[in-house]
Amino acid sequence: MNKKTLAKCFTTFAGFAALSMTSVHAAQTELTVYTAIEAEDLKKYAARFNEDHPEIKINWVRDSTGIVTAKLLAEKDNPQADVVWGLAATSLMLLDGENMLQSYKPKGYDKLSPKFKDRSEEPVWTGMDAWMAAVCYNTVEAEKLGLPKPTSWQDLTKPIYKDHIIMPNPNSSGTGYLDVSSWLQLFGEKDGWAFMDGLHQNINRYTHSGSKPCKLAASGEIPIGISFAFRAAKSKKSGAPLDIVFPTEGLGWDMEATSIVKGTDKLKAAQTLVDWTVSKKANEMYNEGYAVVAMPGVAKPVEFFPANAEELMIDNDFAWSAQNRDKILAQWQQRFDSKSESK
Repeated sequence: MNKKTLAKCFTTFAGFAALSMTSVHAAQTELTVYTAIEAEDLKKYAARFNEDHPEIKINWVRDSTGIVTAKLLAEKDNPQADVVWGLAATSLMLLDGENMLQSYKPKGYDKLSPKFKDRSEEPVWTGMDAWMAAVCYNTVEAEKLGLPKPTSWQDLTKPIYKDHIIMPNPNSSGTGYLDVSSWLQLFGEKDGWAFMDGLHQNINRYTHSGSKPCKLAASGEIPIGISFAFRAAKSKKSGAPLDIVFPTEGLGWDMEATSIVKGTDKLKAAQTLVDWTVSKKANEMYNEGYAVVAMPGVAKPVEFFPANAEELMIDNDFAWSAQNRDKILAQWQQRFDSKSESK
C-alpha cells in the first residue's frame, strides 16, 4: 500500500471514529435528578455512576429536603424530575400519598436491610443510608463563654445556653423535621412541645439548611449547632474544634432514599440509575460518610461516629412522621417561626 492510499485510509478511519464518538454522545440520555445530597458530594455520586453507565448524564437539581419536597409537590401536575436520588424517606412517603411515584423494585432489592425497604406490595422507594441527629459543640467558643458540654437534649433547655444554639427550620430542612418528629416520639406530644418551648428560649435563630448549624459552629460563629452526624464528622475531620454530642435520650434519624417520578418519559434510564443506587458499589460510596447503609455487611466504622451508632437511633415511626407532617409543621411554625432566618 503506497503512502497516498495509506493516508486516505487513515483519514477515512478517523472520520468513522469521529462519527462513532458523535453518535455515542448523541445517544446519551439525560436524567433530571432532584436531590438533597450535600452539594459537595454530587460530582462524586455522578462520577461513580458514570464509571458504569457513561450513556446516562445526570442533571442535578439540589436544595434542602423541605424545599425539594415542596418543589416536587408544586410540579405534581407537570413533573420536571425523572428521579429523586437522596431525599428523606418521609418526604417520599408524602409524595407517594399524592400518587406521584413510580412503582419499581430495583435489582438487588432483596439484598437490602428490611428497615431500608418500602414494604408495600409494589414498592416505590428504596433506602440508601441513615442520617442521624447530632449536636456540634465548638470547644473553643464554649470555653470562652463558660458553656459546659451538653450530654442530653434536655440539657439544651438550661438558661446558660440562651442565644447560643442554632438549629434547622423543619419546614425547609429534613434534619429539622427529623429533630421535631423524633422529640415528639421520644417525649410524647405534650412533653415534646414543652421541650421545644424551652429550647426555643435558647435558640439564636433557625436556619433553612440542616448542615448550616454545624458549619456555623465549626467556624466559631455559634458555640452549639443542632445538625446531623455526617456533617459534624466532616467538619471535625477538616480540623474544626468540635466535639460531637450524641444526646443520651436517643437520636432521631431518617433515611436518604431514591424513587422514580411517575410520568417520566425516560423510564428505562431511570430504572438503570435506581438499580445502581442500591448496588454494593453505591452502598460502599454512601459508607464514606454514613455509618449505617442499606446493604448489610457493607458498612465499616466511620471516623468520629460512635461504634454503636445504630443502637442510638430511636425506633422511628416513619409512617406516623409522614402522615402527621403537615400538622406538625404548621404547629411548629405558629409557635417558633419568629426566630427563623429570612430565605
